[in-house]
Formats: sequence, structure tokens, C-alpha cells
Amino acid sequence: MPKISDKGLNMPPSPIRKLVPYAEAAKKRGIQIYHLNIGQPDIHTPEVMMNAIRNIDLKVVEYSHSAGIESYRKKLAGYYQKNNINVDFSDIIITTGGSEAIEIGMMACLNPGDEIIVPEPYYANYNGFSTQASVIVKPIASTIESGFALPPISEFEKAITPRTKAILICNPSNPTGYLYSKEELMVLKELVIKHDLFLFADEVYREFCYDGKEYFSVMHLEGLEQNVVLMDSISKRYSACGARIGAIVSKNKEVMAAALKFAQARLSPPTFGQIAAEAAIDTPDSYFEEVIKEYVGRRDLVVSALNKMDGVFCPKPSGAFYCMAQLPVDDADRFCQWLLEEFSFEGQTVMLAPATGFYSKPELGRHQVRIAYVLKPESLTNAMKCLEEALKVYPGRTVIAKESATA
Repeated sequence: MPKISDKGLNMPPSPIRKLVPYAEAAKKRGIQIYHLNIGQPDIHTPEVMMNAIRNIDLKVVEYSHSAGIESYRKKLAGYYQKNNINVDFSDIIITTGGSEAIEIGMMACLNPGDEIIVPEPYYANYNGFSTQASVIVKPIASTIESGFALPPISEFEKAITPRTKAILICNPSNPTGYLYSKEELMVLKELVIKHDLFLFADEVYREFCYDGKEYFSVMHLEGLEQNVVLMDSISKRYSACGARIGAIVSKNKEVMAAALKFAQARLSPPTFGQIAAEAAIDTPDSYFEEVIKEYVGRRDLVVSALNKMDGVFCPKPSGAFYCMAQLPVDDADRFCQWLLEEFSFEGQTVMLAPATGFYSKPELGRHQVRIAYVLKPESLTNAMKCLEEALKVYPGRTVIAKESATA
């Protein structure tokens, strides 16, 4: 029998979805599950998007331009300009979700075997994207005690080799919810200039910044226009994950010319998604004001409940809708599976994402989980109660020494 490729063998499975079979089995047993394992908001998609989809009147669903529908790119450039990101529509290529934007960015800027530095814990699918692009991820550890702040620049310097080509950050961060400050990004700017690197930025959560903290984009870094490649998506901004529309944005014409060739190879991004995304730009500011207020309430509920549990520690995130919590358990993967296979409280249980998949070395996340606070407050309250009761009876409960919290 023919063998599959090495790349196919090495492609990592999703740590966010690997527990789905256990969840399905639990549901068949009649257990209600609170899904805090995946960033699928229950916030309503803006009505302007839904109306655009309902009112589509096409005779033929044609290919769009490989870079995306021009009217959408022009309108999207206006959205960026509203956020003080001065780009032209020609600096934008529409992609099939933010995922394709990252894949294309890696393939356009890095050769096979080149290295990209990423602060960890990081979005698990970066491993998959780098495998597809034959790129090597070089992690730089952040710590839960610091709330996952940017690691010291000296750690970046240590990681740089002749094969280092780029640094990738997610801001605000998935999975930690950490929001990088202007000062932290300025430090990165100097490093990028010193070593002539690309700076990739996954900024899909830019709308979700809390506690009066300001969003500062890598595109705001003056003098770095030829180094910066922005990856974006409408999935979380408009609670439209299934529309599968993202974008790669850069002032570097050479990068964008290369990116367009990869975009041409996949023909074009989804037509219906682009129509909905173009309409979404007309979403009123009041929508985001309400959504941010809702997420702040959910965050405060979850983080407060976690930190009241015996042996649990969770730093307070300033962005996105995730938090990372350290639990008094022997193994996060085992605990999360046990929650679905063997535990229930009043016919309910909770599904979490083990943090092992967000680190380069699974042992670094062995006592941590990522929680997506994407459910209504009543459901989050019930989920936190389930978790509290589960920790009381989990057979592998343990005491986590302070130093083991570090990544």
C-alpha cells in the first residue's frame, strides 16, 4: 500500500478539537456540555451582514479577482484607515480566513527550513501552518506569572540564528488574552530592524481590548513599513467564523506580489463571504460597544470564579476572549478527557482546551488549560461550578509548585 507523505505524518492534529469524540459520547449519555474549548462566540452576527447574504441576487456565482473583490478591498482599506492604518486597497489581498493569510505570508516570505520566532503559548494552528510551509517555529517562553507579557528581548536575541527570517505575534493574544503595549512593540521594532526580519502580526482580535487599554498595531510602527505583514480575519470581529474571510496586508510590494501568486494558485476567495464581509464594514459602533461590555462581564465572571477555586491561578487578560488558567491537576490532557468521560455535576460538565497544544513542548502546558469565555453569563456560571466540583474529586489532583507555573 502506498505511504502518505512525511508532511502528512508530521501535520499536527488540532488540540482544540481532539476531544470532540469524547464530547459526542457524553452528549449521547445525556450530559450537557459547556463548550469553553473553542473560540466560537454566541454573539449575534451583525444584521447588515445577514441582510447582505439574504439579498444576494446573482445569476452566476463567478470567480472573484484572486486578490478579492475590488469594492470590498477599497472599503476594507477605509476600515483600516479608521484605525489609523494607512493602506491602499492594493496593499490588501483577501484570503479564505485568517488561516490562509498566515499560510500565504509564511510561504511568500520564508524558504523551507527558515525559522520564525513566536512567543509561547501560541495559537496551536501556527504549528500546522509552519508544517505546510516547511518553516521551523522557534518558541520564546512567556510566563503565567507575568500574565504572558512579551518575554525579555534578550531571549529573542538568543533564539536568532542565520536561518531566522521572521517574528510572529498575536495581538491581542489567542490563547492568553494578553494585549501587547506600544512600548513592547517598540522594543520588537528595534530588534526587527537590527536583524532585518519580517514582523508578522495576527491582529484578528483588535476590536476586543479592555480596561481602557489602547490597541496599538504593528502597522503603527513608523519606519517598519517594508518589514510588517499583517494577518486579519472577520471571524471574531463580526462573530462570523463560518464566512471564512481574512486578509493579508502589507506595504511591501515585493511581498504582496509573491502573495498574489499563491492567491492565484487557489483561484479566489469565497464570493458569498466577501459580499457579507463588505456589508459588515457598515456595522455601527454601538454593536462593538455592546459586545465589548458583554465580554468584559464574561471575563470578570470567569477569572474571578477561577481565582476563588482552591489551587487555581488565572491572570486577568486585557483582550480577545480567552484566558489561561493553571489548575492543580497532574495532567491537563488527562483531566480534560476525564471531565468528558467520567465526570458530571447535576448532569453537566465542561469542555476545556488543554494548554499542551499551545506550547512547543507539551510538558510546559501540562498544568494549564485555555478557557474561551464565549457563552452567556448563566452558562459560564454553571460551567465554573462544574469545574470547581470536578477539581474537588479529580483522582489526579495535585499541588502545583510555584516554579512549575513558568513556561
